[in-house]
Amino acid sequence: MDLRRIRTGVGVALVAFLLTGCGIFGGSSDREPVETRPADEIMDEIIDERRPGGARSSIFDFFRNRDDAGQVGAVNKYIWNASLETLDFLPVESVDPFTGVITTGYGRPPGGGRAYRATILVNDPALDARSLNLAIMTRSGPASGATVRAVEDAILTRARQLRQRDSRF
Repeated sequence: MDLRRIRTGVGVALVAFLLTGCGIFGGSSDREPVETRPADEIMDEIIDERRPGGARSSIFDFFRNRDDAGQVGAVNKYIWNASLETLDFLPVESVDPFTGVITTGYGRPPGGGRAYRATILVNDPALDARSLNLAIMTRSGPASGATVRAVEDAILTRARQLRQRDSRF
């Protein structure tokens, strides 16, 4: 009798395991997934672009005159601040101004029901759409392309507003 119970339990567990692998328990096909690369892959690419031949420094670099000793990373301050202001409803998990990466946790927008999290990469000092890379995730997977574009537009619009405000002074 105990052997039958063990076989039945193992059989049920095996069937459940196979069905979850097939995706029969969830997943809606009514939305298109957004093709996003992992943040680590983007960061590796940026580091490779900045140092194509490896480290090119010597002991004599210490004595050379630098252009701007205060500039550490090459990020656009308007896009950086606009990203933080636009996505202020998301809890910030990590911020790295040297590489331009902002990682947030899950949070709900005001008046919204779905939780989102975002990874923002600001990789250029120019106030340009190419300077902003954004990946938005929901708890069920990548957010729709329309959502990502809407948030990118909101961030870039806020960045332009911040720049215009600074130019008045």
